[in-house]
Amino acid sequence: MDVVAYQGEAGAYSEEGALALFPDAERVPLPSIRKVFEAVEVGRAVWGLVPMDNSQAGSINETYDLFLRHGLHLVGETIVRVDHCLLALPGSAIDDLSEVISHPQAIAQCEEFLNALEVNVRAEYNTAGAAKRIADERLEHTAAIASRRAAELYGLEVLAERIQTYPDNSTRFGALSRDPKPIGEPDKSSLVFGVGHVSGSLYRCLGAFAERHLSLTKLESRPRPGRPWEYVFYVDVDAAAQRPEMIEALAALSDHATFTRLLGTYAAAVQRRP
Repeated sequence: MDVVAYQGEAGAYSEEGALALFPDAERVPLPSIRKVFEAVEVGRAVWGLVPMDNSQAGSINETYDLFLRHGLHLVGETIVRVDHCLLALPGSAIDDLSEVISHPQAIAQCEEFLNALEVNVRAEYNTAGAAKRIADERLEHTAAIASRRAAELYGLEVLAERIQTYPDNSTRFGALSRDPKPIGEPDKSSLVFGVGHVSGSLYRCLGAFAERHLSLTKLESRPRPGRPWEYVFYVDVDAAAQRPEMIEALAALSDHATFTRLLGTYAAAVQRRP
């Protein structure tokens, strides 16, 4: 059976993404995004699933930085709706809580709810991992922010649900592979490029897409590792890399960029409404 690696524990939102894209694969949880990249690169997993963007918190910078360090391909994506719940041992009551634990992003996304509780808040490496710790260690007066599925897996009680500040909260996950073959019919491409310190260089790079009426759905800069004060730009384009206008755009881009790398071409995810 093929293996898909994901960051976290069983019941994490990343596992939901793995289930959506690879329903028949063996799912292997790993402690960090970096470990997911490494598992795919050395062949311990056929695919990896990593968080890329959250609709409220924005880009997952670690993921984008790791793309530059590893020669893996982005072959698919899925969008997982994030509905945070407050989980605790059976019989617990909200008024008895003294501490809430979860991943830092989940804590930030539930800030208004947590402020009203007036409890100590502590970061854990993963939402489902926080739930698992409460169950394994039988932590009283402690709650986790995690999914309803995590409550079912670890025998915890849901004290409150949909506690995120903004109800429409989703995370986009990307599928990694050593093989560039996409999952499904591609209609979207992701790439990264660098620009020199030359007047108008970014304008000319972006013009390669604008002149061919190609729509950019993401444009974000990140520091280039190991090169102080140099930046790279990550771009998502609503077009498959094999389209003639995309081939022309990538060729034109390479004339103005210091480097260009196509991260992958794949089928765009469709977000499901509740």
